[in-house]
Amino acid sequence: MPRLSGKIALVTGAAGGIGAAICVRFKAEGAHVVAMDRIAPDAGDEAWVCDLADDAGIAQGAADLLARLGPPDIIVHAGAATEQADIFTSSPQAFNAVYDVNVGGAVRLVQAFAPAMQDAGRGSFVFISSINARMGAPSLAAYAASKGGLETFMKGFALDVAADGLRANCVAPASIDTAMLRASFDRQPDPAAALAANILRHPLGRLGTVEDVANLVLFLASDEAAWITGGVFPVDGGAGITRR
Repeated sequence: MPRLSGKIALVTGAAGGIGAAICVRFKAEGAHVVAMDRIAPDAGDEAWVCDLADDAGIAQGAADLLARLGPPDIIVHAGAATEQADIFTSSPQAFNAVYDVNVGGAVRLVQAFAPAMQDAGRGSFVFISSINARMGAPSLAAYAASKGGLETFMKGFALDVAADGLRANCVAPASIDTAMLRASFDRQPDPAAALAANILRHPLGRLGTVEDVANLVLFLASDEAAWITGGVFPVDGGAGITRR
């Protein structure tokens, strides 16, 4: 029997590599997937076009979804914003814009959907964080700070809803082979050298795939992880345990 048979799942960032892969994996396991992004994603059973920083859009879309489908069983927050700038060329406004999507988006999703899920006595939230929440990276201060905030938010939320049967966890990828990552290599003077140097940071000797992330998210979202909440789970090829 499919692991998510009969489940309703909402996935943000569904037009991107990781979000789309999660949608595909969930659909293969029997879930009805609502795929959300700023541009219409095609990886789900239905699309919800919305900006995670849009208070009114999230509230209205959530009300519609709850009226049609009832409370979701699974919410995956894979949508994210970033800024490629060092601390001195960034600005408080840029930091806040990244934070408003990465952490504020999580808050909006929780406030819009968790009460109905609490009433139903079930539900799993999975937030996509990053290895950069715990490791320094040049030109990624805003992104890294927001992911650190996301992980701390998740832990508090997990405690707030545990008694109601809801779970919350984070998945923290390292370098995942997506179009966005490849574009970052292409901006370097020697893209091939940039790729090779990045791979060397991962003891398992390759970039991660979007399927690597989707497989872990599937487990955490499923009933197989029924006694797991408040955790941050790396999917990083060993990068988190090396000094390379």
